[in-house]
Amino acid sequence: MLRRNLLRALLVLSPAMLAAQPLAATAADATFPARPVRIVVPVAPGGSADKLARTLATRLSEVWQQPVVVDNVVGASGTIGAAQVAKARPDGHVLLLGGEGVTLNASLYKNLPYDTSHAFRGVTKAVVNPQVLVVRPDLGVRSFQDYLALARRKPGELALGLPGNGGIAHVAHEMLSRQLGFKVNYIPYAGGAPATVDLLGGHIDATLITLAAVTDYVRAGKLTALAVTTPYRSRALPQVPTLAEAGAAGFSVESWQGLLAPAATPAAVVDRISRDVAAVLHAPATRSQLEDAGYVVVASSAQELDATLSRDLPRYAAVIASSGIALR
Repeated sequence: MLRRNLLRALLVLSPAMLAAQPLAATAADATFPARPVRIVVPVAPGGSADKLARTLATRLSEVWQQPVVVDNVVGASGTIGAAQVAKARPDGHVLLLGGEGVTLNASLYKNLPYDTSHAFRGVTKAVVNPQVLVVRPDLGVRSFQDYLALARRKPGELALGLPGNGGIAHVAHEMLSRQLGFKVNYIPYAGGAPATVDLLGGHIDATLITLAAVTDYVRAGKLTALAVTTPYRSRALPQVPTLAEAGAAGFSVESWQGLLAPAATPAAVVDRISRDVAAVLHAPATRSQLEDAGYVVVASSAQELDATLSRDLPRYAAVIASSGIALR
């Protein structure tokens, strides 16, 4: 009798047990956010990441009816801010405005206070920032093939400004030069702005930089854009070919910005944030503003960003190790 009663009880309870996990997920989704949300931006105010974070914060505050605060935590190429998020309570109330630097730093720094491959989960890849190769107009280079020919004719003499040593521009150009067999003289700067100033002043020959940083200069004829690193052209400068079109077959590097959360954040909360960010980014005024500046609005799912992180970690690690790129 006892055994029959126990079996009957288990049969009755089983559906409830099976439903418990979805119900818990729904509850987590429904209660988020329960307090102000903090977006950690691991770079100084004023840059493209900071501007994106503040745009999202303003719009999400309206959607969530909770304050969304942007907190610039700078230092050590973004690893100080990333460490704060990695160690934060995993409930969605502390997020990282990150990008490909998260994966690059995993190889550039040997003693990070977190394990990049296990510390974060993707929330959404908000935008892609095409990197664009630009030169000063008086260099006499009008196409990527011209640039390639000049670099091969004068190996190591072309002065290419980098918006930072070991950043995505450095890694992307190193991938390009290794694929096509040429060398340039890398000149690292403390950001894209000073590199652009020196390029405009004729002190360097070229730079590889986020397209949004030089769109206006290209439109005004002050810089010549040769190609973008993405596998598709930019709507902001549709006349500029991709590197794959220009002669670097199969070349593709996406510089992106998006949101990451601590790894143990519940899937329901991550999906809620991802959906709300997508709605904000696809709002006509926001989308138009970002795309006119040169961004590509993506608003990916959490799973798509996780796939990007998994793909880029070993890819960039191999380039950094084989080329000897190091922070200095």
